[in-house]
Amino acid sequence: MKFLVHTYGCQMNVRDSEAVEAMLVAAGHEKAASEAEAELVIVNSCTVRQKAEEKAVGKTGNLCAAGKLTGLMGCAVKRLGEDVFKRLPRLDFAVGPRAIGLIPKIVADGCFPRLELGEEMMSEALASHVEGGVQAFVTILVGCDNRCSYCIVPDVRGHEYSRPAREIVAEVRSLVAHGVKEVCLLGQSVLRYGVRNAAWDGSDAPSPGGYAEAFPRLLEALAAIDGLRRIRFTSAHPKGCTDELVRAYREFPQICRHLHLPVQSGSDRILADMGRHYTRAEYLAAVAKLREFDAEFALTTDVIVGYPGETEEDFEATRSLMDEAGFDNSFIFKYSPRPGTRSAARPDDVPMAEKERRDQVLLADQERRGLERNSLLVGTVREVMAEGPSKRNKARWSGRDGGNRIVVWEVPPGEVPPRAGSIVRLRITEAHAQTLVAVPA
Repeated sequence: MKFLVHTYGCQMNVRDSEAVEAMLVAAGHEKAASEAEAELVIVNSCTVRQKAEEKAVGKTGNLCAAGKLTGLMGCAVKRLGEDVFKRLPRLDFAVGPRAIGLIPKIVADGCFPRLELGEEMMSEALASHVEGGVQAFVTILVGCDNRCSYCIVPDVRGHEYSRPAREIVAEVRSLVAHGVKEVCLLGQSVLRYGVRNAAWDGSDAPSPGGYAEAFPRLLEALAAIDGLRRIRFTSAHPKGCTDELVRAYREFPQICRHLHLPVQSGSDRILADMGRHYTRAEYLAAVAKLREFDAEFALTTDVIVGYPGETEEDFEATRSLMDEAGFDNSFIFKYSPRPGTRSAARPDDVPMAEKERRDQVLLADQERRGLERNSLLVGTVREVMAEGPSKRNKARWSGRDGGNRIVVWEVPPGEVPPRAGSIVRLRITEAHAQTLVAVPA
């Protein structure tokens, strides 16, 4: 059977979709080149914001109406439960984020409609990858126990669970053996790896580097894998920016000096109401710790505007924190109440027009800030991992430096373009807010 997977949402969803694709191929199915060609279409849904859920459910409804064999997977399924078939009466099957390993069996059984929410982690699903790429996502931590007031993730992805370290190391070794050069370790709050359960199965074995914390020990083990050129990880929490993490950054050149560190607000009052468990000063201390050993360390963040009760003073506190932190890039979201969360019980009292204004102000600030940060890199030589032709200009090649910055350059006439996954030394000649332009060094 020819199949296609549509993905909405975060990198965790991208990784889940890849696992489903790999399992379906292993079961004898074939990935379709287009939706028109596909006999089965699966939509991987997001429910972090209402708009994201509506897009995924709307797309699924269109596929059902077209008569396709249609499945819905992901966070929206867990939130909706049995109601998913009321919303989508012609849906063939629905699978929660912790039951994705059952999809090949559901398709083989052909018993529809069917709902599988799943409460147990499917390790075989997590370890399934599509071959051929030089970059790969590797899930190391599933679920979340932080319980931020606005966030539905703990309800739809379940309790925090850290995968055993041996399992992760074996998975990355296998990926490298098949040509992968860079891995990105995924977790809802990735620096909490090993906090809730004994993730390091072999904790009695000494760490050669003397690391006591589970996550730096995992980084140490992965950095020892021959052929692995780069290690990234996301998303982070300032409480996890420990001295041992900074030491791992310093000691292992494979670890990219970039961290996605969501802040959400710069107001202590709002941070406390959100249940973020840090203050403005503690967040900025984490930023300072990372930048002290490398002034070029790249930091990106998430920010929510229009949270219930957010005043102009709170908003201006966020603006000032963002300038003080000097973020290389920021992802701004307008607050959206999610059913069952603590903040949803409060009035959504910031008008949409004001949310939009604050959103645009922060985006303009980031455009200026991004240009300022990138301009400091003009004239420097960067090691860039080649990814392929630039999406906007096929005459140019594109890749990323260790700070996850996009770098584009022209391959001199007559020269063979670099292979994807190769490291190229480039001199930065021009800076834009989101992109660097370079020439071979």
